[in-house]
Amino acid sequence: MAVDKNMRVLIVDDYKSMLSILRKLLEQINFNNVEEAIDGSEALEKLKEDDAKYGLIISDWNMEPMNGIQLLRQVREEDALKLIPFIMISAESKSENVIAAKDAGVSSFIVKPFNAGTLKAKMVSVLGQF
Repeated sequence: MAVDKNMRVLIVDDYKSMLSILRKLLEQINFNNVEEAIDGSEALEKLKEDDAKYGLIISDWNMEPMNGIQLLRQVREEDALKLIPFIMISAESKSENVIAAKDAGVSSFIVKPFNAGTLKAKMVSVLGQF
């Protein structure tokens, strides 16, 4: 089944500059239906909206008040959300973070810095070829 490049993608980061970078990288690989949240709490609110049908979540790990791993755990506990592919981004490549994310049900993990090619490869690994 082909990946729908018009699917809604939710990007979550507490730095506006990182949200802008993520949006630009997604546009480079032709994903333009992108929505933003500035932390896990706002992301969870958006995900729970009645008409919210997201095809992918890309979230930073380090945010306040709800960080990325807390968001991931909440998403995986919700029946309506648990199957959404979730890519975690972190500046830290500590193995315990990667293991914690895998244990929580992350679909893929990206260590900063990264480029459009890396993002696309991770997206292909969770969504399929596009």
